[in-house]
Amino acid sequence: MLILGIETSCDETSVALVDCRAEGHRVITERTASQIDIHRPYGGVVPEVAGRQHAEAIVPLIGTVLAGQPRPEVIAITAGPGLITALLVGVEAARTLSYAWGIPLVAVNHIAGHIHSVEIGSLSRARSRDQKSLTFPVLALVASGGHTELILMRGHGDYHRLGATRDDAAGEAFDKVAKLLGLPYPGGPEISRLAAAGSPNAIPFPRPMLAEDNLDFSFAGLKTAALYWLRDNQLAAMQLTAVPLPAGIFGQSPDPPTINDFCASFEAAIVDVLVEKTLRAAKQIKPKTIILAGGVAANKTLRQTLAAEISHRLPATGFQLPANTYCMDNAAMIAVAGYYQARQGKFPDWQKLDVDPNWKIG
Repeated sequence: MLILGIETSCDETSVALVDCRAEGHRVITERTASQIDIHRPYGGVVPEVAGRQHAEAIVPLIGTVLAGQPRPEVIAITAGPGLITALLVGVEAARTLSYAWGIPLVAVNHIAGHIHSVEIGSLSRARSRDQKSLTFPVLALVASGGHTELILMRGHGDYHRLGATRDDAAGEAFDKVAKLLGLPYPGGPEISRLAAAGSPNAIPFPRPMLAEDNLDFSFAGLKTAALYWLRDNQLAAMQLTAVPLPAGIFGQSPDPPTINDFCASFEAAIVDVLVEKTLRAAKQIKPKTIILAGGVAANKTLRQTLAAEISHRLPATGFQLPANTYCMDNAAMIAVAGYYQARQGKFPDWQKLDVDPNWKIG
């Protein structure tokens, strides 16, 4: 089934043509226009600016992806959650194409797209050696800029949300604390880069909600703890290299933490919570597969720590995660998620299709 995927939920305008089949999913061609450089001066995504940029990029991208290709059989479009100014551009483009070409479309939840990103195969063939089909039940940890959720899947299209963040998502916490440090947007990758040369035990940041008997998350308090630490230890936190200082100067210890130590300690606090809550959920529902997906899934420490803990504590459970490229928002994952809806004949009327910026999965 040839599917045209369109993703415009935030600051990436992405279009992909994907050959989706039961035996695997092959990306034929894909183009993504990033808005990172445009939003960097503001320190975050500006919804009105994002909408205008999507409107400028969407038609040329669709034209480039479909040039010399057969007409798709289905259009898969992200209808939520996300920024309403961004979602509207993609949905209107999909509605127009559906009407003009007389082909059906499917509305895809952005979180479902991230979950199915692990199924995206090789560019050269439908089934690559590192691509595996999902074995249900599946437990998915989706951690991105705006979402941190634990999702149980008993089958394709059968989603049940077990837990979610009550305030800031993990990705938001990374970006906001990076802004406090004066790091460029997006801040998450910058914190991870600096953390690689730091000590994760240098600063005892709290592990929010880890002691509570639930599967929810909360990262606003951790962000506040980081703010207060910087307020009280600013000179130490801003050092790029650890330089021993005599005890008593500005109330600092002989070896104050560097910015690398700060980033490593902050990253460790988030990773500890994400990993422990995921394993707690896994012990309750006993999944056959655990998935890590979303933008934060590109974090090397999280990937390695979760993989190691699953191998040690749940050796019979499979672990899958997307290639780094497909951790970020992309149209290929929307096409793959849309394939399972199309296979079930879940085609909404193009005239009635609308966006839902708060669309909750499960």
